[in-house]
Amino acid sequence: MRAGLIFFLLFAVVFGVALGAERLWVPDIVPIAFAEEPQPGWAVQLAFLLRTIELMAAAVSIIALAVMFGAWANSKLRHRPL
Repeated sequence: MRAGLIFFLLFAVVFGVALGAERLWVPDIVPIAFAEEPQPGWAVQLAFLLRTIELMAAAVSIIALAVMFGAWANSKLRHRPL
């Protein structure tokens, strides 16, 4: 349970850092393949990289939260009298 909490908090911090970096360094760049306005190449690549980090960190933290909830529910159901 403690390891799940550590994973959840670690990847929540990684998500927050990547989100903050995206808002700080490339605030007006939309990481989609076909934008309406021309955008500098390095900024689009950085926006794609930061968005990828954000999405992976969010997914891992959600999975860690689900595993923690499952472990908690399993421990509560195991000790329940019949």
